[in-house]
Amino acid sequence: MDRRPYVTLSCAMSIDGYLDSAAPQRLAMSNAADLDRVDDVRAHSDAIMVGASTVRRDDPRLLVRDTARRARRVSLGRAESPAKVTVTASGDLSADAAFFTTGESARLVYCPADRAPALRARLGGLATVVGLGTGDCVTMAELLDDLGEQRGIRRLMVEGGGRVLTQFLEADLVDELHLVVAPFFVGEADAPRAVGPGRFPWTPSRRAHLFDTRQIGDVVLLRYALSGRCDLGRDAAGATSPEDAPGP
Repeated sequence: MDRRPYVTLSCAMSIDGYLDSAAPQRLAMSNAADLDRVDDVRAHSDAIMVGASTVRRDDPRLLVRDTARRARRVSLGRAESPAKVTVTASGDLSADAAFFTTGESARLVYCPADRAPALRARLGGLATVVGLGTGDCVTMAELLDDLGEQRGIRRLMVEGGGRVLTQFLEADLVDELHLVVAPFFVGEADAPRAVGPGRFPWTPSRRAHLFDTRQIGDVVLLRYALSGRCDLGRDAAGATSPEDAPGP
């Protein structure tokens, strides 16, 4: 649907396709220069999305870090950081998570409709809880429809984890993929993978279009155009010029 946000899927993985190790401590896949690039992509987005498992495991803040980027957003009438979005099937989210307690941006939590009342009671005024569908899970198509039609989100950055990335890719809902490859292997059977098993639209007969590669220190950024909406003239932040502004 035309009103759905432009979706940029951002992922950093090991050479053998893992997002992290199985250890409790987060394994850094990127470097400082690439993290600054990711911060720039965030600054040009209207919303940043992660799955509930990422909220529980990594406790991300999902904020724009750079002071100048935050100030530029404010000068354009936006919040310092984009809206935060997560999706949960179980409703198992702690109100103490950094997702809810840091920053002043809007927070949206999507869940199956029958779990929404209990989750609203648990989170209070910390987030807008949106119940969608009648089954046990929320489809990414439903979520995008609501973000575009009801929330005014034009550019969505999806940062993980593996289950959410797989759902977006399987459903052919990604416009642009930013894939960063770290220079090492993980090799742990229990570690989270970047993408799980699925039936994906890109096959040997429908190959994804690689339109940009870049070495950033010791990592490599691969940018793929996964839809006809992908603007190949935009830079990795989604901007055509320094004046290109994010949406609401």
